[in-house]
Amino acid sequence: MSHANNDLRYTRSHEWVIQISDGTVEVGITEHAQDLLGDMVYVDLPEVGDSLTVGKECAVVESVKAASDIFAPISGEVSEINEVLSETPEILNQDAQGEGWLFRMVPNDAAELESLLDADAYQALIASDAG
Repeated sequence: MSHANNDLRYTRSHEWVIQISDGTVEVGITEHAQDLLGDMVYVDLPEVGDSLTVGKECAVVESVKAASDIFAPISGEVSEINEVLSETPEILNQDAQGEGWLFRMVPNDAAELESLLDADAYQALIASDAG
């Protein structure tokens, strides 16, 4: 069963975001998304320095079932990628909302975070999708 974390913000396309103390944000896919995808076999991440636009494709995760595009939850510049995932994408299955983070970015406008779903709204989205 997937659960939402009150410290995270969510997109309707099942990405999560958390603001880190240095002002950057960390981005990943939700437990719900990885549950639907199954065993991860490949991750294609953006490059450090890439400029991302909210709602645009920026990465791909591939499982034994399907490939899925990852969309930028906010606009900004990629500051770091989780390089461990290139060798061990299965970390996404073990800890999608923790060690399985995809990339970090410097937001163009941190206020964009406020437009994302909170944990309760994301749980309601998952429930409506299951219905």
